[in-house]
Amino acid sequence: MAGAVAEKSADKMTQAREISVSEFFEKNRHLLGYDNKIKALLIIVKEGVDNSLDATEEARILPEIYLKVEELEKEKYKIVIRDNGPGIIKAQIPKIFGTLLYGSKFHRLKQGRGQQGLGISCAVMYSQLTTGEPTEIISSTGDGRTHRYKLKIDVKKNEPIIIEESEEPSKKPWHGVQITFIVEGIYREHKQSVLEYVKQTAVANPFADLIFDSPTGRLSFKRGIEQLPKEPQEIQPHLEGVEVGVLSRMLHETAARSVSSFLSTEFTRIGKTTALEICEKAGIDPKISPRRATDEDVIKVVKAVKEVKLTKPPTDVLSPLGEELIEKGLKKELNPEFLAVISRPPAVYRGFPFQLEVGIAWGGSIAEPNFMRFANRVPLLYQQGDCAITKSIMGVDWKRYGIEVDKLPLGPVAIMVHICSVWVPFTSESKEAVASYPVIIKETKLALQEAARKLSLYLAGKRRAEYQAERMKIFERYAEETARALEELTGEKAEKIRAQIRKIVAQAKPEDIEGEADDAGGASEGGGGEE
Repeated sequence: MAGAVAEKSADKMTQAREISVSEFFEKNRHLLGYDNKIKALLIIVKEGVDNSLDATEEARILPEIYLKVEELEKEKYKIVIRDNGPGIIKAQIPKIFGTLLYGSKFHRLKQGRGQQGLGISCAVMYSQLTTGEPTEIISSTGDGRTHRYKLKIDVKKNEPIIIEESEEPSKKPWHGVQITFIVEGIYREHKQSVLEYVKQTAVANPFADLIFDSPTGRLSFKRGIEQLPKEPQEIQPHLEGVEVGVLSRMLHETAARSVSSFLSTEFTRIGKTTALEICEKAGIDPKISPRRATDEDVIKVVKAVKEVKLTKPPTDVLSPLGEELIEKGLKKELNPEFLAVISRPPAVYRGFPFQLEVGIAWGGSIAEPNFMRFANRVPLLYQQGDCAITKSIMGVDWKRYGIEVDKLPLGPVAIMVHICSVWVPFTSESKEAVASYPVIIKETKLALQEAARKLSLYLAGKRRAEYQAERMKIFERYAEETARALEELTGEKAEKIRAQIRKIVAQAKPEDIEGEADDAGGASEGGGGEE
């Protein structure tokens, strides 16, 4: 009986075939964030705009991005995204848009919005899945020629299917990319919408010009500063964060001739002395070929790394916004009455450098609490409760800083938290929440607390000024009654006495008024004051 079952199972396995990554995500598109039609529009816009911002920044061009979301019919939309980036050469266009996991971003350790090579090609796949329409791409590198493609994805082969292709002279000098999707979706304007994404993108990217033609009208977000953030540098992996399986693969792929040279050339901040120390603690010959290293040797090296004090990764691989850009972005979009901005020193998780930045804005045009989460300058609008940033905000004792709280702070407050890293640890492929590494939560809370202290001082001063102003009003309120009483006692005219009282009150320092009022209050409460 068991043998028959095994043979039947073997027959099924023989008939089984390998599936491509495109075919996998076609059946599991929810893993990429395409959970519903409202969210689908947001994801497509997000992937396109993020790519445009990355392309312009890498080319050191101030971004000018045009976005259009047009309703064609019920639950069917045209999305157009155009940028002024460097453009894409003709040979690369079908591969970039028609092949999942194509590109170099997945393999390099450099700060950027995209990390996996899934985003824009998955948007192409969602378009063909829901409407059957191909995606149109127009690109020019500024050489006077414009390349136009219409394409789909062969999900079984994970290859582009070119429907149309043409090349023509540019009507006017232009460089950049324009993408047009026809997709199924629903457009709504709420806290997790395309509009909110564009608004928050304008906050975190104040150096960008954004024009958004929405189904309800045009919105323009002008840049607030003519300066790009510093360009991040690419980094080699840090040995502290490399696991056994990855190290084993790297050992067998390296061109290095010895284990010690492998350690010093394939990893950042590992010199010859440190490499020899690791080999010594691991009990392996530093001169042996990496390909001769056994699984046991790899495990020994990983254990030895924990016993050696390694230099932290360099921080020039990070490109934080900086306090000036955060201030410009928040002032430009929120116009607050008070703003505190903090940038923490860089820290490390799993060998990857990262940095936390926080902005807390209060009052002005802010009418209700607003919490903005960003990773490498990209807004995170979904899975708020699962995010390390939200947990950090909830972990701060806001009452200590004079702010009312109900799990999250209340009042006219906007809190912006930005994490930048060469590899942001997202909780899923949809890149909607940051994983709760203890060191990330710790750094976020420290930044929040430092900014909250500044806000606390401002609010305390504001309350004190309001309190003193109210006391001044009390003195003015009783000036009339006091003037009449003194007129009866002294014979002086009440009008003259009122003028003198107003003059004294106007010239008195707030602390003098407060002290006199406190003395009067104390005498009244004690019952022994003289009339």
